[in-house]
Amino acid sequence: MRKMGKIYLIGIGYRPLTEEGRKRLEAARVILASERLLTVFAGYAEYENNKDKILVINNVEETLAFLADQLAGGDKLPAVLLASGDPLFFGIGRLALDRFGANRVEILPDLSSIQAAFAGVKEPWDDALLISLHGGPFPQRRREFPYSPEDLPLMLRRHPKIAVLTDGVNNPAVIARALGYENDVKIYVCQRLGYADQSILQGTPEEMAAKSFAEPNLVIVKREAKASRDDAGFGLTEDEIHHSRGLITKDEVRAVALHKLRLPARGTLWDIGAGSGAVAIEAAGVCPGLRVFAVERDKEQLGHINQNKTRYLVANLVVVAGEAPEALFGLPAPDRVFIGGSGGRLTEIIALVAQRAAPLVVINAATIESLNVALSSLEKEGYEVEVSEISVARARKIAGKRSFTALNPVFVITGQRTS
Repeated sequence: MRKMGKIYLIGIGYRPLTEEGRKRLEAARVILASERLLTVFAGYAEYENNKDKILVINNVEETLAFLADQLAGGDKLPAVLLASGDPLFFGIGRLALDRFGANRVEILPDLSSIQAAFAGVKEPWDDALLISLHGGPFPQRRREFPYSPEDLPLMLRRHPKIAVLTDGVNNPAVIARALGYENDVKIYVCQRLGYADQSILQGTPEEMAAKSFAEPNLVIVKREAKASRDDAGFGLTEDEIHHSRGLITKDEVRAVALHKLRLPARGTLWDIGAGSGAVAIEAAGVCPGLRVFAVERDKEQLGHINQNKTRYLVANLVVVAGEAPEALFGLPAPDRVFIGGSGGRLTEIIALVAQRAAPLVVINAATIESLNVALSSLEKEGYEVEVSEISVARARKIAGKRSFTALNPVFVITGQRTS
């Protein structure tokens, strides 16, 4: 049986190599490194004996392609890829495992930059939120849930300590400006960790917004005041959501719609005709790793969505002002779609949703006409359809006795792709 070639990812930057790491370097046919990591590796005792094997490739895709060619050629000698810190912490480890599989990849991590940074500022980090704003060479391959600097103020209200991996675009000054000039926020910028000239700067957002910083760096943001929190979990009531004139998905109907959506932990949800954002807000709160796009054309309703977003600290909610289907064109492909309002363009919207290959669509319809359009349009686009009629009656006291008043029934239509 032919021996299978291996790729070894060795993290460097903070500690001497382990015995296992030294053995893998000596046995390797080639050692791949970027120019930046080559500078770091040059300070290691193992550099002199292995420098003739080093191949410098700065582009990640070219690096992975080189390794793929080597494995495809049946090369039994292992290759070593030098990585920064822990390759599995927002690093190349994820890409290597996805590309080559766990049987072909061995990982020997160093300390992560996060560990080194928190040790440097003398702060525990078991209670910190860790995020990445680092796009690297593949901005399109950010984490499934991509953050932006503008999300940080809301996130900081829920998580009083956040560590942020940066890049040249989302740098410490940009982060500081996004945070505004609040007195109770402190920023630590940890520069060139693992290099001989590493340093840590600290200051307020206002002080940091005007500075420039050495790369690579990461940022730790800490709010000194106790974080405020207003949960947007499952079970918000109509009275707890800003809305206009009763124009809101009723609690019982919203519960059914969210159940039918079978929300994934990560991915993208479109809430089309979001109204006050009741479904979007609750979905974003239940699944903080889900990116929720609330699409609405009415200015008053857009104001309500933004008020609700701020109140419930759902940084993963993106408010999109515009009319569907046109407002949907630039959005990432959806994993789930909820349609609460269509402005009479339900057929067009469903056609676009199908074109974007949404696997599951849930539609609330208040009229038989809308129900018929939803059924025919979903079936035309190849969805298997189920319908539930939700009839709700609520008790109220009249003359000291309770009686029930019925709300208008709502049809909840579910369309699912089977292939």
